[in-house]
Amino acid sequence: MKLPVWGSALSATLLVQITTSFAAASIPLLGPILTQRWGLAPESIGYVSAVTSVGICWFLACGGPMLDHHGPVRALQIGLVSVAAGLVLLSQPVALLGLAGALFVGLGLAPNTPAGSQILMRAAPARHRTLVFSIKQAGVPLGGAIAGLTIASLVLGIGFVGAIWALVAIALCCALLVQPFRKELDAERAAQDPAWARRFLSPSSLMRSARLLDAHPALPMLTGLGIAFSITQASVTAFTATYMVTQHGKTLAQAGQYVAVLLAASTLARIFFGWVADRMGNGLLLLSLLALGTGLAIVLLVSVPATNPWLVYGCMALVGATSMGWNGVHIAELARVSPPNLIGDVTAGASLFGFIGAICGPLVFAIVAGWTGSFDWPFILVAAQLAAFGLFALWRQASRGPSA
Repeated sequence: MKLPVWGSALSATLLVQITTSFAAASIPLLGPILTQRWGLAPESIGYVSAVTSVGICWFLACGGPMLDHHGPVRALQIGLVSVAAGLVLLSQPVALLGLAGALFVGLGLAPNTPAGSQILMRAAPARHRTLVFSIKQAGVPLGGAIAGLTIASLVLGIGFVGAIWALVAIALCCALLVQPFRKELDAERAAQDPAWARRFLSPSSLMRSARLLDAHPALPMLTGLGIAFSITQASVTAFTATYMVTQHGKTLAQAGQYVAVLLAASTLARIFFGWVADRMGNGLLLLSLLALGTGLAIVLLVSVPATNPWLVYGCMALVGATSMGWNGVHIAELARVSPPNLIGDVTAGASLFGFIGAICGPLVFAIVAGWTGSFDWPFILVAAQLAAFGLFALWRQASRGPSA
């Protein structure tokens, strides 16, 4: 039985999202083995994360011409091949090759947002659009959870090299599995641009990304909210496990359970908030309220006694739902207000600035934690900046009315 167009679009984008998230989450889990092969200290895996981030930012800034030239499904396939190549390079016992591999992985992860937005905006039914976007975004924590459950067993069962080649095979199989969707979903791609490769290497593309965010009055506010949320999500993701171990005396296994609750709650929340946004008809309002809710949830997390595990689990679920449940609503709202021919460019540009926030947020968090000798104050600072932006967004909407 043939799927409706929106079913094909969601199936293709969700499959790629889960696969790439699974591969990306596997890298830090393999970090101790990778750094040992390179003869470096374990904390050197942070360089891999940084270079991967550079690859993501590079594509988000400069990948629009490539996306227009090849079409969104082909861009996703190229991304999967890039991830596979990056994993092969990462596994080599030479640190420079490993860093080159991290760059390829970043370039391969980045097409998910702009290409997926193009596909879903064209295909998703208007009354369920945000829900469809949110289901696709739920693939991010789902892929991470699958990696957490399987990678260690995979390494034990078939060894490090076998695990890497299994990840490579999964990425390449996914690229083949979405090929049947290409004819239907890439039919509306822009006219081919033979200069796309030159533009992919052009620094001027970054300024173009910034200029595009003036294409609709709501885009600057949505971009600002995305940056504030990205700062919060990256900080929560990076420091929650260490916070529970160092300040509350939890074991690594217990901290892992708390993080699992965080991810599970975010997976369900992305779908739920997508449904709510469709019912409300105002994604910007929901994002503003979520910003306030996230601030409250984080304050509760640092306030509850760690001796009561059920309270901690409840707070973890609340933090996961609010601080990580916003992505699908945000991307759907960006796509909704973008000019139809600029959906991929606008979502890429907004995601680029959000990702810069995701890089800078944890750095500032670490500095504040060093100054204060505690994780409590940096968590409260992160909560405060997001809640303040949420209040500002609510005030702007009340004074101007919701953007069309």
